[in-house]
Amino acid sequence: MNLSPHPSGAKGNSLVRQAMEAVTGHLREQKLRVGDTLPGEGHFAAELGVSRAVMREAFGALAALNVIDVANGRKPRVAAIDGSVIATSLGHAVSTAQVSVAQVWDVRRTLEVRTAALAAENRTEEEAAALLALVDAMAQEAEDLGEVTNLDIAFHTLIAQASRNQLFHQIVSSFSPLMEIAVPAAWRTRETDAERGSVLEHHRDVARAIADRDPESACSAMEKHFASSIGRILASTDA
Repeated sequence: MNLSPHPSGAKGNSLVRQAMEAVTGHLREQKLRVGDTLPGEGHFAAELGVSRAVMREAFGALAALNVIDVANGRKPRVAAIDGSVIATSLGHAVSTAQVSVAQVWDVRRTLEVRTAALAAENRTEEEAAALLALVDAMAQEAEDLGEVTNLDIAFHTLIAQASRNQLFHQIVSSFSPLMEIAVPAAWRTRETDAERGSVLEHHRDVARAIADRDPESACSAMEKHFASSIGRILASTDA
């Protein structure tokens, strides 16, 4: 397959895209898995009939997307799925008003109700204990917004991990940058101990249902958690 020996302008960009597709096609055809090595730039340049510059750009773009790992001194390898790519896209979409925070949280709510149910079915004893411990830690650190936010993110990420669905885990993890802004803003609106206690109790209800291996209660508790918090989060972010 001969694309072209030298990139130039828009044509060059097109060649890079075609080269990227050729590499990802190679991954599929060879049934490569995470950590497997693949041929270097020189191999693909000769195979496709393009310059090393085209392949260097293609490899760089694929590495930025976490499709391949091209660390110096090592052969290129198949990379593991990484939610940071989704996070970057979400952040861009929100900051450029392509989607609203309300829309993001609507998607998050839908996903996390399902992850709570799956976590109740699939969690380990260690994960169940860790979820309850995170809620206890949130109660102890209630005056430290930064720590509460970190613990809240860890709580939801751990539930997604316990679901045993890697895609859910990565998508939920991708919401972390938005939570770093929204959670402290919403927490500041909860001025009384009773208001903060209610939030913590919703988290505890979710953790207990998952620990009890009760998917129905886990769904219900997560729905209540979002119903009680989403209004404040959206108001605090002017969504």
